[in-house]
Amino acid sequence: MEGVLRYEKLNSFKECIHATSTKNSLFSLGFSLALHTGEDINTIVSNRKKFLDTIGINEDINIVLANQTHSDNIVIVDDKQTLGWLSHNDAVADCDALITIQKNLLVGVLTADCVPILLFDNKKKVAAAVHAGWKGTQKQIVYKTVLKMKEVFDCNDITAVIAPSIGTCCYEVSSEIVEYFSIYTQAIKHTNGKYWLDLPLINKLQLESAGVDSENIEMSNICTSCHNEHFFSHRKEQGCSGRFLNLIGIKE
Repeated sequence: MEGVLRYEKLNSFKECIHATSTKNSLFSLGFSLALHTGEDINTIVSNRKKFLDTIGINEDINIVLANQTHSDNIVIVDDKQTLGWLSHNDAVADCDALITIQKNLLVGVLTADCVPILLFDNKKKVAAAVHAGWKGTQKQIVYKTVLKMKEVFDCNDITAVIAPSIGTCCYEVSSEIVEYFSIYTQAIKHTNGKYWLDLPLINKLQLESAGVDSENIEMSNICTSCHNEHFFSHRKEQGCSGRFLNLIGIKE
């Protein structure tokens, strides 16, 4: 699992570029790729460049990241430009889902327990990256992103990947949070007065509700807390500045 994680369903599309970074003790800050957590900017930018080298991406390619705020705000990236890559100051503001149809442009989300979802329509050549913590999941951000892809680009053949995120095994939550998800009874575990929530499963169910075929959904089934040696985990580390990156885009 060291280095880079790719996904079987997206690998089948020759025009789809995608990758999830992992922890790497050989690099500074464990190979964190986050510019917004107070770490040295030059170190993070250096890590990001090394990540591009690792996945064989030319640095001239455009990359767009957002200032993630646990919202349900969705932005369509129309212009070929780079935002949020060399500086967090020009990241797309207040946004947790990015969609693009532009070639040679990657969109991505940074995570450390929250659910990252990568979406790709091979017929329409549309890619999207979604960040869904419990707040974004409660606001149905992935459901809304799929509907936006359908509305704007007429996408009807979407493949989805739910990348590494905290699993129900490790995600204990309050009864108040559980109330937001009471309709998803299969995603709630209740034992001895304690509650555990399966955020990846809830996002899968929301994808299906939005019309994504269950056979087109790939679950990584990797818990970031259980596999903290490979992925940053805010819960496991009781707060951490590290983030791993989930990227997707379309080749020219």
